[in-house]
Amino acid sequence: MNLFYASLRSVTLMAASLIAALAGLPAYAQTAPGFEAVAAEVSIGKDVRVELKLVGITPVPAAADIIVEASRIDMGPDGMATMAAPLKPVASGKPGVLAYQTDLVMAGRWAFTIAAKVKGHDKPIQSNVIFTAVERKSETVPTAPGARKIVGYRNPMGLPDISTVPKKDSMGMDYIPIYEDETGGPKGSVRISPEKIQRAGVRTQAARMKSVSRTVRASASVVADETRIGVVTAKFNGFVEELYVPAVGERVAKGQKLMRVWIESSEILQKQADLTAALTGGSRASATYEGAERNLRFFGFTAEAIDEIKRAGRPLRSLTFDVPRDGTVLEKPAVVGMRFSSGDTLFRTADLSTVWVLAQVSESDIALIREGQSATVTLKAFPNDPRTGKVALIYPELNLGTRTVPVRIALPNPDGLLRTGLYADVAFEAEDAAPVVTIPDSAVIDSGSRRVAFVAKGEGLFEPRDLELGNRGRGLVEVRKGIEDGEEVVVRGNFLIDAESNLKAALAGFTAAESAK
Repeated sequence: MNLFYASLRSVTLMAASLIAALAGLPAYAQTAPGFEAVAAEVSIGKDVRVELKLVGITPVPAAADIIVEASRIDMGPDGMATMAAPLKPVASGKPGVLAYQTDLVMAGRWAFTIAAKVKGHDKPIQSNVIFTAVERKSETVPTAPGARKIVGYRNPMGLPDISTVPKKDSMGMDYIPIYEDETGGPKGSVRISPEKIQRAGVRTQAARMKSVSRTVRASASVVADETRIGVVTAKFNGFVEELYVPAVGERVAKGQKLMRVWIESSEILQKQADLTAALTGGSRASATYEGAERNLRFFGFTAEAIDEIKRAGRPLRSLTFDVPRDGTVLEKPAVVGMRFSSGDTLFRTADLSTVWVLAQVSESDIALIREGQSATVTLKAFPNDPRTGKVALIYPELNLGTRTVPVRIALPNPDGLLRTGLYADVAFEAEDAAPVVTIPDSAVIDSGSRRVAFVAKGEGLFEPRDLELGNRGRGLVEVRKGIEDGEEVVVRGNFLIDAESNLKAALAGFTAAESAK
């Protein structure tokens, strides 16, 4: 019995010594809860899969027990301007792992910010995980192993930086190899992998023989027909005694009484006296009588006024003026009691049954306008009632202030709705020309000094063509030189191809400089 207790005591002392020894060992710190990348390096492109795994919590919770409160992925690290990408949660099929699909359109470092709660834990978990998007070598044009020669390396972010040796950029990303077969073809040609073409959404369309016609548009205003305007004036001094048409805007008919005036001029009174004297001293067939009557008609006396002088046998002190033609009163300076002088305008009338529309056509479009050409006039006051007319005259002078040329369209106005001063939009329908080689407007890259389109030559090779362009219209542009009928031109994604072409040109200059050393 004593031996048993002695053995038990010995074991107890050894256990105590072991516990004491273990207590003196340094303790391993537990990992703080957070998220980290399952694979930190991913490919650029659409529907890229990124995965985050939860660490620091045991046992590892199921993905369904991780409740995400906020998530975002953007290119915000290293002081770059933030470029956010869309995030779509997808099933991961692994405990503690969250999976997403996103579109990473640019190589570089992308920051994934996430805030989540885990079932059974009070404190939320926040993390900032960095993913590096790279352009995989498999995206280059596939050829037989060992058949491609590397002639340089380009910056993975698209910067104009080319190296003859492999290196990394400021974010630690490898420079992308440039192969000799990618620099083949005519000057400026570029070869792009099918994966990159698909990712950039490059589209082509064949050049076609079509007629390029377009609609020329111009602003306009309604004015009175100048050939139908008349003024009422007196050839002597006098006073306005009575107005038979008292207001502007009234419609008048030829021969209608307009106003009565008091004759102040002694010269006119003398000419009337000459007529009465001729009647008293001779016959109406005499030359003296005819001359006296002709003088009065010259000064605006009507046949009725002359007959009244003959009946009265003495000069008239008041004279009635009649409306000279059908129309509408546009101006009425005359008022009752006013004195007027010889030549003063007392009324201005216009026949508005036909009006003019003066369109201000841009200097660059005037070559497309012809007299007799059809034009559609849409008044801003009546947008649902367009009217059709023809070009009556192209004015000979350019307005230096607006760089426009007035173009006249005559329009009938039987209903009187076309009032002078109204604004209108005019569309001139240009005549269809002979078919020419055409390409879509979107195919042309215009730098100001040079116009270029890229022609797809097949197998990912694109060739730049300098263009000589002609007329434009309805989304098409005439190509006078540079592209033949049937050639496929890039209509979408051409700016990406242009950037690649410029990079190739820079590489050609770089290698030439290196060879000259």
